Amino acid sequence: MILHFIFVVKEEDRDKRQFEYEYVKKMAQFFKVWIKEKFGKDYEIQCDEMITKPTSILQRLDTHTLIRDHEQRGKDIFHFYLTHFRPLWTDSTCEGYHAENFGMVLWQKPKEENDDLYLAEKNCTAVSNVITNEQMRQMGRKKHTREINDIWTKHLFEQLEFEQYGDDFKRTEGKPTFLTMDTRELNL
Repeated sequence: MILHFIFVVKEEDRDKRQFEYEYVKKMAQFFKVWIKEKFGKDYEIQCDEMITKPTSILQRLDTHTLIRDHEQRGKDIFHFYLTHFRPLWTDSTCEGYHAENFGMVLWQKPKEENDDLYLAEKNCTAVSNVITNEQMRQMGRKKHTREINDIWTKHLFEQLEFEQYGDDFKRTEGKPTFLTMDTRELNL
């Protein structure tokens, strides 16, 4: 199985956002380990950029365009798009969307360069949400979206801590490099 992360970046922003792409590559390797630990699945990881050029409003990149890209790249590969726009519709509370072997989240640009903690808090957590939704869907769990949204709400409003991981991809109490949803309540 392949999990392919695609960092969608505007052509004019590409040079300024290389730090983020480097984080995406490390995060992709982290999720290989995390998915194996949480869900028992071993993915081969791929990572690249999708560079977008300015277009007219009628040709603007949207969820439908990404789904078409996913189908052209191969439906049997789990494509995960990290985008500079929100999905038009979603039942997720993390500004993400998932379907069969497809995921996307709004990738939030940090205000300051080289801010790993911001990327972990705003983006890595959202990626974990969408990956968890897709893994639970694959397991045949019927009410997974509601279960995951309930946990996400606890993270945002009830002081439930995100799981913290260091550069070595192991749990840490120190400064985290990666943050994920707490999956204990899902009884995996």
